[in-house]
Amino acid sequence: MPKTTPPDDDGKLPARSSADIAEDIAAAIAARKLPPGTKLREEALSRVYSVSRTKIRAALLILSKDKLINIVPDKGAFVSQPSEAEARDVFATRRIIEAALAAQFVGKARPADYARLEKHIRSERAAMASQDPKQRSQLLGDFHVLLAQVVGNHVLTEILQELVARSSLITMLYQSVRDAACSSDEHVAFLKAARAGDSASAVALMLAHLDHVEAALRFDGGGETGPLDLVAGLLA
Repeated sequence: MPKTTPPDDDGKLPARSSADIAEDIAAAIAARKLPPGTKLREEALSRVYSVSRTKIRAALLILSKDKLINIVPDKGAFVSQPSEAEARDVFATRRIIEAALAAQFVGKARPADYARLEKHIRSERAAMASQDPKQRSQLLGDFHVLLAQVVGNHVLTEILQELVARSSLITMLYQSVRDAACSSDEHVAFLKAARAGDSASAVALMLAHLDHVEAALRFDGGGETGPLDLVAGLLA
């Protein structure tokens, strides 16, 4: 970190693009190498990546649009740090919405929908095997958006997309790989109950799943961590 890039023919390293830098920092955030609340100092990042501060600002803007960082006027850029209270509110809201969603899904899902969701679960497992926490959290959240798409309520889908986006950031920052694997297993159990037409069990499984995800969040810094090489660069 930063990622190594093959040199050009003249032996010089090609300049990193803002998108590349943003991707690199996003991967560091997802891997817990940049803990929530870390200040991303422009001058330090410019030194770490050997690029201008203008290019760093563009990278930070990309990260801000993805909600991975917050840019505070006159203070700087910081890795997003959703509070525990915010997380609790997000999951409380999801339980209200997704209990009804689960029941409607059972009534509307067709064989092709189940095939699509089972394929999605295979993608979840692949993301966990590849140890890509950012993709893992996104895919686990997207499962729920796919359920809403099957139901066909566009307003519901838009609302759930926003909630899931916030949830995915929260789980990416505060959930372990082991707990993520349990989430994928619970998706399988939900589909099994739904396919059997057991609406009551499907709703109960969905609520239990959301309860488990929330209960597994670690806000005390006890989650996964990685090497703090980029943090060291920022503090140098």
